Amino acid sequence: MKKNLLLTLLFFALSPLLRAENYRISLLTCDPGEELYSAFGHSAIRIIEESSGRDLVYNYGTFDFNTPFFYVKFAQRTLDYMLSLTTYERFMAEYQYFRRSVREQVLDLNPEQTRDLLAALELNYRPDNRYYRYDFFYDNCATRIRDILEEVLGKQLIWAKPPEDKPQTFRQLIDEYVEERMPWADFGIDLALGSVIDAQASAYEKQFLPDYMERAFSYARIEGDGPTRPLVKSSSVLLDFERPEPAFSPFNPYLLGWVFGIGMILLTYVGFKKQKLYFTVDVVYWSILGLAGLVILALWFLTYHSQTKWNWNLFWTFPGHLLLLPLLFRKQLDSWWRKYFLAVLILADIAIIWWILGWQSFHPAIIPLVLVLILRSNFLYYNWEKFRALARSQEK
Repeated sequence: MKKNLLLTLLFFALSPLLRAENYRISLLTCDPGEELYSAFGHSAIRIIEESSGRDLVYNYGTFDFNTPFFYVKFAQRTLDYMLSLTTYERFMAEYQYFRRSVREQVLDLNPEQTRDLLAALELNYRPDNRYYRYDFFYDNCATRIRDILEEVLGKQLIWAKPPEDKPQTFRQLIDEYVEERMPWADFGIDLALGSVIDAQASAYEKQFLPDYMERAFSYARIEGDGPTRPLVKSSSVLLDFERPEPAFSPFNPYLLGWVFGIGMILLTYVGFKKQKLYFTVDVVYWSILGLAGLVILALWFLTYHSQTKWNWNLFWTFPGHLLLLPLLFRKQLDSWWRKYFLAVLILADIAIIWWILGWQSFHPAIIPLVLVLILRSNFLYYNWEKFRALARSQEK
């Protein structure tokens, strides 16, 4: 394999000296996979040297699982992705195995543009250049291909807005791929990413998704080097599999959220009738929310992700909830704790208002979770001292 790659590199090092007409360059677009890292599809560049039959794929979407502190770097956005080079046969074998469709768009480049693109890819593949800092929305396997094509073609490449384009936010675009197929991933994404992804994405910005870039390529054109022509000369389907239908599972955030919410309503009703707080349940629940809030804070301030900033899920996953833990071991409540329950009630109400006003779109499954916060903080605020006094009198 190393020998083949060395021969390949030598071949492309000499490519500017060879006839550009011998090359066919195309965009490969691959359907989404079943894992989260592959849930949004994939893009790659295929290059065929027709006289020799060499068939290679440039892939900007690879990374090294053996990188030290891989998951820490991934969470902080300090993990580098890289441009890799493989044979078309090996590339397609993976998609055949996982039954993911692959489509090809052959680009209508003139000889000079072909040579320039080959030289740019060769330059990108050099060891000092092949690594890049991945950004899901703005610098990924799809946008890298678009950007290198823009670098080569310059003002000759004209993007046209697809006629079927409709207004969508970045969050809505993500939902298209995970909302039904991966409900827990969708819940986690909505929890971790902030209000910045509720901005409307332009047709150009939507190209971070391979499906949308494929569509943009089909409407793009080249002009200024002769008669205006489409960027894509021909299209074909290389692998064709049906996308699997989303499988329903009762273990999903929507159903479990409402089961929990109804359970807490019943618990509060029973507690009111029996004059009991059941405060341990609150401590467990609020502590989980507090831990989630710490993670959100870390993603906001301790990482390089631009999409995790200004995340107002903190209104209800407030890290201060962890301060409830000491109350389990105390018999008396300081006066300021009632004020804290009131503050929690207000913050939860603000979260609902924030959502209604459209300042951040929260995941629908949080509705019962926030309602529980409102209910329990209200219940504790008005009944804590009375029920605690009753419990102490019964102990005596």
